[in-house]
Amino acid sequence: MLQAPPPRYEGPLELSSAHSQFKFLPFSEADFTRDGPRADAEYRDLGLESATNGRIGAKHIRALKPFAQETGWHWHDMTGHFVYVLRGSISFSFQGIADIVTVRAGGCLSQPAGVPHNVIARSDDLELIEINLPAQFSTLDVTDHAGHEHEAVQP
Repeated sequence: MLQAPPPRYEGPLELSSAHSQFKFLPFSEADFTRDGPRADAEYRDLGLESATNGRIGAKHIRALKPFAQETGWHWHDMTGHFVYVLRGSISFSFQGIADIVTVRAGGCLSQPAGVPHNVIARSDDLELIEINLPAQFSTLDVTDHAGHEHEAVQP
């Protein structure tokens, strides 16, 4: 039997001094919007940014139309990036990983934060939960030192 690690702080806490806020978001109270980086998907904010003072962001994302083209090599300035696929599948190439990584319904992926990647395919019925640390981050194309975008970044 594994022994639990010692507590990180004195507890239990009162609700008013909790390390994250209480946040309950019924499905009916958060609409999907087009406020996201991809025109072929819609996004539903799950409210974790406000509950964690910006430390964690979470979105429910679903495909709207067929996947037309790869995203291109890019990276996100985050310290954690996680995907849980609810329906369908999504395929990635990652710098430093030789094989294509395909995540199918029920699968979870911890993307190596800050590492260049390219979404190369997804099913038309894709639906996933994406969790990132922090909630607000930048997405940057991969360019070489001369400012030219790479055609491909392989391990």
